[in-house]
Parts: sequence; structure tokens; C-alpha cells
Amino acid sequence: MTDLRAFPFPFDGDTYRYSTNLEPARTAHRTAAGGWGEHVVEPGTDYRDALAERARILARDPRRAVSLPHMAPAGWDALETVLTELHRSVPDETTLDLDDGRVRFSNRLSGTSIDVARGDPSVDPLLLAAGETPDDLVLLDTRGGELFADAGVVTFASGWSVNFALGASFEDIHGPVPRVRDEGVVARARAFLLGLGAGAIVRRTNWSLGVDHRLDASLETRGEWAPARRHLETASVDEVGRRLCLRVEVQHLTRLAPSGAILFLIRTHQASLDELAAVPGWAERVVAVTAELPRDMADYKGLTALRPAIDRWWRSRRRAVLG
Repeated sequence: MTDLRAFPFPFDGDTYRYSTNLEPARTAHRTAAGGWGEHVVEPGTDYRDALAERARILARDPRRAVSLPHMAPAGWDALETVLTELHRSVPDETTLDLDDGRVRFSNRLSGTSIDVARGDPSVDPLLLAAGETPDDLVLLDTRGGELFADAGVVTFASGWSVNFALGASFEDIHGPVPRVRDEGVVARARAFLLGLGAGAIVRRTNWSLGVDHRLDASLETRGEWAPARRHLETASVDEVGRRLCLRVEVQHLTRLAPSGAILFLIRTHQASLDELAAVPGWAERVVAVTAELPRDMADYKGLTALRPAIDRWWRSRRRAVLG
């Protein structure tokens, strides 16, 4: 069951358009069910399950962890940043010591411990970080006034692949997204990130639809999740409500020191339509947003064919409530 108290419901109106929607991190958001956002790394009630799922995915497909050779120093910066933020979030469950050129960390929530020398060439620091946080991690390097995705551990992608994106520019990564170039969203986001000061942390949300609370919706596993989405187009309203999920990413970005790379953290949350209906106004707003979304954006998010199913579910639910 989804912990709706901490669910980052992304809509404040009945319409949605792409924007940079960046805001300072560590700012608590109050919602109709509770709140979220006080910390950068928030373990959540699904923490152990997410870490276990990541370990299974990496064991099956090690290509989900990639890094160009020059990104090793940034990987160590990322490890220290992730561990610091996790310790800040759950100080009673973790210990952290970054003195004497070593990284020492213990985590009672996961039962893990780390004791390594910073820069040890036999250690992949990004993999260590990914073993402690439920967030996916991407490292963006800056070269010639452009950002490049030059490293990452991404096991919970939604319709993309870190292996395919390795070395791609910020502009190219966002190329398939409709409207964002023509409306200047990519240019504004790139300019903002290039000017991001060391240690500054910002965040944004993004959303899509998922099935069965499945975290791994990557291109590599399309053959597993795409048939389930197609099935829901004509499934019963009970199945649609139980299986179709609002998938929300809380994305944090911070400029690392001393490497200067940008760490991109992606934490995925999911709640089914039935679960969302337990919070007044949430399901109705999701229905309104998905119904109003322009065709090109709906196509990109893969929800055009699902709109009739969402409408059927909503009409059925309203009939049941109104008697």
C-alpha cells in the first residue's frame, strides 16, 4: 500500500503544461493527505523494498550502472553528498564520518556499512551511493557551455535508458519531449543549471502513468510493462483502478564540489487510481488533467490510449458514490 501521507501529489490545478518548475530543496509541501519535501533523501516506508528491487535489477542487468572514466571524482562527491543527505534525514538510524580521507557510514535501516578510502580505484562510488538511497542517480558534466549525462545508476527509469543516454547532451536528452524546445523550457533549465552554485540544491516534480506500482519502466524492460498498459485500455474498471498508477518523480539537482558536476537524483513514487480516490479531490484532479492534456503531450506520456479507460473508471466510481 502506498503511504499517501508522504505522496508528492503534483497538481495544483486541472491543467498541466511543461515548465522548469524548479524550487529550493528542503521546503516542506503540505498536501491534503500529509506532506513531503523536508529532506533531499527521504527513505520512506518502501525504503528496503526499493533497495532490494534495485539490487535485483543490477544483478540481472549491470548496464544500468554506467560511467565515463573522467567522472570518477564526481562519483566520490556524489557518494558523500548522498550519504550526508541520508544522514540528515534519519540521523538516529545512520552514522557518518568523512574525516581522514575515508568514507565511513553505517545504516541500521538497510543493515549496511561502508568503510572505504576516497578515490580507491577498486570501488565504484556511484554504486555504493545507489545501494543506500531509493533515488536513481545521474551525473551531468559541464563542457563547452553544455551539460552531458556522463554517469549514472538508473534502475527505475520511466521510458528511457541511462545506457542509451550516456554521453548525451542535455539538449539531446530532452529532444523527444514535445514543446519544451519551442517554448524555451530546455534553454531556461540549462541556463539555470549552468549557473547553479556549488552546494545549491533545487528540486522539481515530473509525472507519468505506470502500472502495478512497477518501478522499472525502462526501455530495457518495455517488453514486460508495455503489454500490461495495453491490456488496461480495455480492462474492467476494477482492474484499471487497482493497477493504473500516477507515477511521480521528485527530482533534486545539486552542484557538487570540488568536481563541479551536477548530481541529478530521481525518487519515484506511485499511487493507484483507487488509492488516490481515498484523498478528497486527488482522483478527480488526475482525471481532469489527463483529459485536458494536449494530444502531443498525452502521446509522449503514453496516456492517449488510456484516457477512455480512466474516464470509464471515474464514471463508474461516481455512479457508485452517488448511488
